[in-house]
Amino acid sequence: MDINQWIMSRFNEVKEAKEAEERRNFPLEQRLKQFIIGQEGAINTVAAAVRRKENGWYDEDHPLVFLFLGSSGIGKTELAKQVATYLHKDPKKAFIRMDMSEYQEKHEVAKFIGSPPGYIGHDEGGQLTKKLTESPKAVVLFDEVDKAHPDVLTIMLQLFDEGRLTDGKGKTVDCKDAIFIMTSNLASEVIAEHALQLRKEADEIDKQKHTGKLEDLESSERITISRRFKDQVVRPILKRHFRRDEFLGRINEIVYFLPFSRSELSKLVTKELHHWSEQAEKKHNMKLLWDHNVVDILADGYDVHYGARSIKYEVERRVVTQLAMAHERGLIQKGCVIKLAASHANDLIKSTEQSDKDKNVPTISLQLQKKGKKEEYIDINFKNEENPFDIGFK
Repeated sequence: MDINQWIMSRFNEVKEAKEAEERRNFPLEQRLKQFIIGQEGAINTVAAAVRRKENGWYDEDHPLVFLFLGSSGIGKTELAKQVATYLHKDPKKAFIRMDMSEYQEKHEVAKFIGSPPGYIGHDEGGQLTKKLTESPKAVVLFDEVDKAHPDVLTIMLQLFDEGRLTDGKGKTVDCKDAIFIMTSNLASEVIAEHALQLRKEADEIDKQKHTGKLEDLESSERITISRRFKDQVVRPILKRHFRRDEFLGRINEIVYFLPFSRSELSKLVTKELHHWSEQAEKKHNMKLLWDHNVVDILADGYDVHYGARSIKYEVERRVVTQLAMAHERGLIQKGCVIKLAASHANDLIKSTEQSDKDKNVPTISLQLQKKGKKEEYIDINFKNEENPFDIGFK
């Protein structure tokens, strides 16, 4: 070994030791929880599997394969991205996302691995094989895998079983060190219903205790999907769709993403409000304040079918729309302090056919801090009597 090789070898040893120490001091679970709200069970399952792989306690003949199940907007894609960031530092190069809705037809297998000799597009190669050639240790996300054509699934089975893929040119790509993550909405309805029922039962038990402590509330919100439910309810749904036991057999971990609990929804709302507070400060030099009542109202806008996206939409609809309108009309200006206030009043647009009970729902209004008086606010009223189609927030 010459001096250059020795230096490079020593450099790699020091680098690996430093990374190992960093992993011990700051485990993957902690990293993931910084970016993902809730999904503690999913995070722990994925982190445990990645840890086995990272430390050499895994089957080296096969790549690591996950199937993420759950509703949309619940953290499946984000978790895959964060695993890629953790493993490779540069996810742009080491995170490959394949939208499987683009591979619903039989002929689209060619787009996946490349066309055989004599066919159009042979020289271009396949989308997946090209990317894996460039990054054989990548984290590969097969998004909405249930939409893929059965012939595409056959190719994926070869990939999962042998850890290699042969493209249309006959070139074999070795990707045993890659991590493959599939996402699917299959069984999402029954998973969500089961999880919500478990939470309801846990909540009833918590109410009987009458503790009222935050730690007890969060403990009651932590639920576990039983093996019996997985085997008797979820697996038959997966078998009916994929039709092959060997495909499911090559999945190392089926990971369940559950609907958000009430405390998790509060965290999602607060995170979204902080985002817009930062935007208000950065773009308009305005300060945005709110209290827990506002958070509770916005959390009520959660839709289990759309996950965190429904919270994002609710904040935009009920808060950002008002801020934009007030700004447009000159009711708020640079340097002002705006408080979001919960109130019982007519919602954004109410039909005349709605009952008084429906109209008396909690709403969110804007209040402007009086100059020089930190604790005094005045209501901002948008109502314009000359325009019957104007939005009345008050």
